[in-house]
Amino acid sequence: MLNVLIVSDEAKAIYALFSSGHFTLHARDSKQAKAVIGKDFEELGKYDIAFLDLSLEDWHQKLLELRLEMPVVAFSDADIRKAVEAMKLGASDFLLKPLTSEDVSGVIIKYRKKILTHKYGFDEIIGLSPPMQEVFGLIKKAAASESNVLITGESGTGKELVARAIHRWSPRNDKPFIAINCSAIPDSLLESELFGFEKGSFTGANYTKKGLLELAHGGTVFFDEIGDVSPLFQTKILRVLQEGEIMRIGGMRQIKVDVRIIAATNRDITSACRKGGFRDDLFYRLNVINIHLPPLRARTEDIPPLSRHFLKKHAAKRKDIFIKCVSQDVVHLLMDHSYPGNVRELENIIERAISFANGPEILTADLPPFLTQSSSRKKIPIPRLRDAIAGLERELIISALNESDGNISHAATTLGMYRQQLQRKLRSLKIAT
Repeated sequence: MLNVLIVSDEAKAIYALFSSGHFTLHARDSKQAKAVIGKDFEELGKYDIAFLDLSLEDWHQKLLELRLEMPVVAFSDADIRKAVEAMKLGASDFLLKPLTSEDVSGVIIKYRKKILTHKYGFDEIIGLSPPMQEVFGLIKKAAASESNVLITGESGTGKELVARAIHRWSPRNDKPFIAINCSAIPDSLLESELFGFEKGSFTGANYTKKGLLELAHGGTVFFDEIGDVSPLFQTKILRVLQEGEIMRIGGMRQIKVDVRIIAATNRDITSACRKGGFRDDLFYRLNVINIHLPPLRARTEDIPPLSRHFLKKHAAKRKDIFIKCVSQDVVHLLMDHSYPGNVRELENIIERAISFANGPEILTADLPPFLTQSSSRKKIPIPRLRDAIAGLERELIISALNESDGNISHAATTLGMYRQQLQRKLRSLKIAT
């Protein structure tokens, strides 16, 4: 059962009209909505989908806040400007007033399978940190667009998860999503894999084969590690982007393909373009919408919810014991690590710890040795700024007094201050003369 939030000054009328046994409606007028939106994260997390009336004065802000937690269906009178603006801000759908039960039921059925699988992120991506909230907003904007997307970031940051989320939230979600590992296709197999071939086109071609791009017609193609491709690969892909058509090996006609391209790389393609290793024209075609995934070390506040997520994901692999939680000591150790392997490395650490655990709680002894050994090196505590400044003042004043044999006037001159100022400092810092 879906919990549906209706934010409209006509909320009660909509509630009375569309309440049914298939979903639970929660009506909020603009005044009541202020008590929910923007103030209570837990309260907002109870809902699965929201219907937002664009006739409300502050609908822009409401949409921006709601979209981070759930799909938002905007509705209003016939106003193309508002509809376009709402979709740009991240609305998942738009309906025209007056609403009908068929319209609303159709949209709710579309989202019956709850897309937000947890309250700590978006789709299958976990993140509470501000950088990840920005990423979630970009994903929704990219999903509402047909433009090509380039996802950048270090290895292990979850680039394919982002690509799949864009596809699932897009109008193409009922069509194929085909992931292609660019670095795994040698040039000798490039054309046959991407474009397919006709029967008899070469020795061994005993049947007609559709290429990956043709199989993805109407859907999304994800080119992973696009920064590693050869010049030939770049040329072939650029033609598909420019012409929107392919030709099978041995074929006699061009075949139109309607695909949305999402590419990902962990390389600095801008630098590769300057050095001639990557085509400028292909880069500009791919980089219409750029989504950069921050490394895990730049969003350490996401480590606890990620740890809980991976614990839940892998705990079932232990058949002899039920692992329920991660100890606080372990959380502290995990947050101190730099994660060169990013989220993928954290998942590996949690999965290993589950295998080594002897009880329902993961302890520091269950972690890989490199984590516990690095923690044994004591960290130098960072003093408060006020204390640090006071300590430095004390050292300088004592040094000046020693050089002037205790003469306050000479010490004050050395320090570049008046005698009275120095005397006040001596009293405040309790320095005996």
